[in-house]
Amino acid sequence: MAKEVLAKENIKLNVSLNNQEEAIRYAGQILVDNGYVESSYIDKMFEREELTSTYMGNFVAIPHGTEDAKSEVNDSGLSVVTVPEGVAYGDGNTVKILIGIAGKGDEHLDILSNIAIVLSDEDNIQSILDAASEEEIIRIFDEVN
Repeated sequence: MAKEVLAKENIKLNVSLNNQEEAIRYAGQILVDNGYVESSYIDKMFEREELTSTYMGNFVAIPHGTEDAKSEVNDSGLSVVTVPEGVAYGDGNTVKILIGIAGKGDEHLDILSNIAIVLSDEDNIQSILDAASEEEIIRIFDEVN
């Protein structure tokens, strides 16, 4: 049976991170720890960041691997990390929500479009930051589907 794309153990609330590298590694490690990706996927997340920043605006970044990282993905999954104090990301940006993505096959396109729908509503961004439980985050993402 396939894993849930966004499971409770993939969500970490109110984390404090020091810099962009730590942020990407943290979001990626959740996916590794829960069996969605191989540990080498994190290196692909850094490669992806060198190609183009995964900062999306509105305090959100969606770090994910490069196209050639697909062999390192076991199951499609998301990690969601909230960083209320923010973490410096790229050229003077501040990120408060990190969404790590691992997509198997072409599933990453569906996952990205769902995330885009959720994050296009600024109220959802605030709701994610204000969430007191992992279930609240899951509910926000489930409302899109």
